[in-house]
Amino acid sequence: MDVFQIEIIVPFLLILIVVSFLYASVGHGGASGYLALMALFSFPSIYMKPTALLLNVFVSGISFWFFRKNQHFKWKLFYPFAITSIPAAFLGGYITINATLYKQILGVFLVFAILRMLNVFGKEKQEIKTNDFIVSLLIGAGIGLFSGMIGIGGGIILSPVIVLLGWGNMKQAAAVSALFIFVNSVAGIVGFSVNNGNIPTEAWSFIPIAIVGGSFGAMYGSQKFNMKTLKYVLATVLIIAAVKLFLV
Repeated sequence: MDVFQIEIIVPFLLILIVVSFLYASVGHGGASGYLALMALFSFPSIYMKPTALLLNVFVSGISFWFFRKNQHFKWKLFYPFAITSIPAAFLGGYITINATLYKQILGVFLVFAILRMLNVFGKEKQEIKTNDFIVSLLIGAGIGLFSGMIGIGGGIILSPVIVLLGWGNMKQAAAVSALFIFVNSVAGIVGFSVNNGNIPTEAWSFIPIAIVGGSFGAMYGSQKFNMKTLKYVLATVLIIAAVKLFLV
């Protein structure tokens, strides 16, 4: 399939900029959204993982910069997750799974992303507690492994975990998740490359679009609340993609 066919690339890029905006506004790199888009537009499976990880690096890096600039980042909350997630993401990136299993696992993670977008996981706690070091190590390892395997950074899972456990508020969780996604995505790409994986040439051309959307989203989200209507639109896109993946 030629991903640069005009009838494919134009709507893809238009939705891509919206996806990067929305994800960056909550401190995420957007990989689950990019993967959903690629599934909707029937991109080859070999394109999906490396492309999502690559875009993740740029958008999460921008998102982290804005959230840190607005003093939402907590190093003590971040580093226990990263200690185990980085090597686990490298291992996950190295692992190659067959296309059918890949799409099924991705479908499950998209369901999680949908629930996250719809705020199913509840609101932030009034009292913030110090995160448990050992539990954080275990969480980081688990998220990191699956992140590298399917091509996400793991923030879509880490953010609600932090909020649910009362280890940080929404913006602190966003700031920590942004850097978490960045380091995991880099580790995943390295693992993928070590196993002779190649990043598609076309993926590099998507970066400017993702950066534009991510920059505005991070700028907006680090200072204001997010727009509910657009989040519901994105949730709808994720639902369609998840259904398509499960029916493959």
